[in-house]
Order: sequence, then C-alpha cells, then structure tokens
Amino acid sequence: MSKPLKQIHLAAHFPGVNNTTVWSDPAAGSHIEFSSFAHFARTAERAKFDFLFLAEGLRLREQGGTLYDLDVVGRPDTFTVLAALAAVTDRLGLTGTINSTFNEPYEVARQFASLDHLSAGRSAWNVVTSWDAFTGENFRRGGFLPQQERYSRAEEFLATAHELFDSWRGDEILADQATGTFLRDARAGAFVHRGQHFDIHGRFNVPRSPQGRPVIFQAGDSDEGREFAASSADAIFSRYATLKEGQAFYADVKGRLDRYGRRPDQLLILPAATFVLGDSDQEAAELAREVRRQQVSGATAIKHLEFVWNRDLSAYDPEGPLPDVDPVVSEDHISRGRAQVRMYRDPIAIAREWRQLAEANQWSIRDLVINTGNRQTFVGSPATVARTLNDFVQADASDGFILVPHITPGGLDAFADTVVPLLQEQGVFRGDYAGTTLRDHLGLAHPDADTDTGTGSGPAVASERAAS
Repeated sequence: MSKPLKQIHLAAHFPGVNNTTVWSDPAAGSHIEFSSFAHFARTAERAKFDFLFLAEGLRLREQGGTLYDLDVVGRPDTFTVLAALAAVTDRLGLTGTINSTFNEPYEVARQFASLDHLSAGRSAWNVVTSWDAFTGENFRRGGFLPQQERYSRAEEFLATAHELFDSWRGDEILADQATGTFLRDARAGAFVHRGQHFDIHGRFNVPRSPQGRPVIFQAGDSDEGREFAASSADAIFSRYATLKEGQAFYADVKGRLDRYGRRPDQLLILPAATFVLGDSDQEAAELAREVRRQQVSGATAIKHLEFVWNRDLSAYDPEGPLPDVDPVVSEDHISRGRAQVRMYRDPIAIAREWRQLAEANQWSIRDLVINTGNRQTFVGSPATVARTLNDFVQADASDGFILVPHITPGGLDAFADTVVPLLQEQGVFRGDYAGTTLRDHLGLAHPDADTDTGTGSGPAVASERAAS
C-alpha cells in the first residue's frame, strides 16, 4: 500500500537587496516602500501560501571601511512592516527575523504578542544572533559577544520570552478577555525570571494571544543548531538544494525528535529556494543564465572574492584570471559587517580549490563567482517546476519551500499564477485556507494543547545570515 501524498508547505521571502535580487532590472520596484511589501504579501496570500518571511538587517553593509554600495538601500523595521501587512492580509502568516543579541525578552515578547493579536494569530519568530562588532557598534553595549556567550544568551532569551507568553494562562483569564477584565485572576501576567543573562520580574501586559506563542523558526546548520530545532523549534530552514543532501538533512533532524518526545510532523523542514520560469525548459535555462549574470556584476564578483582573500582586489579585472596571491588569514577581516566571511573557514584551501576549477573550466573571476555561488533551485516550465518541487517533498528532502524571487515585488506573480494551480491539481497543495492561524496552516498544535513539549529553550539558535 503506497503512503499518502504529503501536502506541500509554501512560503515567500521578501528578498531585499542582496545577491539574489536583480534590483537593476526595469521590472524591479522599491525595496523599502510599503506598496512593494503589500503587493508581495497579497500575491502570496492569493496563492494560499503559509507565510511571508522577512529577514532582519541591523546595519548598513560595509567592506574595507566603506559602505558596500552595490546593494545598500536600508531596510525598515520588521515589526512595523509586519503590523502594517496584518491590515492588508487576512490569512497569510507573518514571520520576522528578530535578533536576540541586541534586544531584551520583555520588549520582543510584547511585540510578538501584539502582532499575534493584531493579525488574529499569524505571527512567527525567526530567532537569530549577531556575531560582528560592526553591528554591535549601533547599540549601547557595542562590540559583540563571544560565540558561546551569544548562544547562551539566546537560549535564555527564548526561554524567558516563553515564560512571558505563558504568564497569561487558564480558562478564567481567557474568558475574561472577551469582557476586557484581564486582571480578575491575581496571577495574570505575573512573572519572575532569575538567570545568567536576565534578572527580571513584574507583569506582562499583553494577554494570551490567539496562538499562545508565535511559531518559532530556526536556521542553524551546526550540530547544536539541529539539536535546538529538534528540541524546541516549529520549523527549521535548510540550505540544501540537491535531493540527496536534502534527504540526509531531513533524516538527521527528524531522527532527533524522538528523544524530546516529539513526532516528525511537529517540526517542518523548509529550504529556501530560488526559481526561474519560462514557457519551455530551454527558455527558462537561458533566462536563468541571464539572471545569474545580472546578479553577479563584475564589481560584485570582486567584492565576493575579497570575502575569501581578505585583501583589496580592486585592481584585478573581473573578466580576468584569479589572483595568484594567497588569502590573508587574520582575525582582522576586510568585511567586518558582512556575514558571508563565516562560510569560508579555511580560505587557503578554498582559494586552491577555486583556482583548480577556474583553470579546468577556463573561468574568469566573474565566471567562477557565478558558477560557485547559489544557483537557481528550480528552473523550467511551470509543469517542470511543479513536478520537481513535488518530487523533493514526496522523497522527504523537505516539507516545502520558502521561495525567493529575483524580482521585487512582482517576481512571485508568475509562480502564483502558473505553478500553484498545477500543484493544486495534483492534490498536494491547498485550494484554500482551512484555518485562520499560522499554526493551522502549518499543522502545529496550540501551545496550550496536551502535545506542548516545553518552553523552547535549547542548545543553540541561528546566527544572523548573509541574507539579512
């Protein structure tokens, strides 16, 4: 007997300006005006997506002591944008990346609980930390925390936030919300937390929200990050774009759930995915090559190489060969304000590997960056993309995808109009929303249900990623 088809989860990532976005395309619009966010969100809701995702940016990008002006536009505050989107959408989940290194639990818990009320139960929190001094200089504390302390603070931050969310509990309190009499029970909102990083007590002033707590997302790929997801997260991002790698990640993380008394369906695995659509597979492949060249200009290729070489390479021709000098290995890095540097832990080995690839394929610097960078996950006609996407999910390489279009804000429109109907015809994607909250869309239980598995503290959370 064959197993039933899995239902696919789809979400949309508003990309901002980064190496995914083709912001120079005439079809591209503003990345900061509300009309762009509203168009993007309405398209996602029209297509019955689970949620919209916003990354966070607490800094302007910097490299070599100057602003990195190839992709800087700034980014409005996440909570402000999501609260505004709650007013122009009815069912779409609203996910924000909020930093645990430079915020405080009471403030963040209050903001998420408020967003959950304003949206009637559609909020989600992607928990991240910040690693770099450049970001830290924007804040009173300045600098940055060592990795272990940063993760320790994040663990306690999330646990404390959950204590605040849970300070409003009980049938009597929930019933009193309808009359506006929230404090009949003297316990309502009362909390006391004594810990290494936070020593707070008082009353939380936002009553229990429709979801109880926001849905919790996590993005770490380390062993500690995977363990955190298994113990406490509702969904985890994955960076694996191939079927085999995706299946290995899926099996590993889902295999950790049992030790925490959790079922496989209590944690969703959602890779980010880019796409290029065409009337035919050949047309889409040609367009994909054009998009990659738009994404990686000559100047961008040089800047990307500087991440690894840790030296000024502005004198090199991006259409010429790779530098014959080796990277500078130093704690003092040229890219203090860009997270990609953490991807290359052995720059000498990476440079050696890249030289071999460039020589074998006769690649210039720009060719190398184009071919070793992120490639489009799904390329083809709508039928091909729908089939391939479904194959990944049914083969347990993911539970769905967070789609990142290369054009903002209209880049999701074609997917909504052509691919989604095909998935619906196959019976693997909803024709309409069955519930009202994000937990309903994701098939997750309310925290007050008997299936609740804990406060959400765990061994690690994700660091702020390059996309932010």
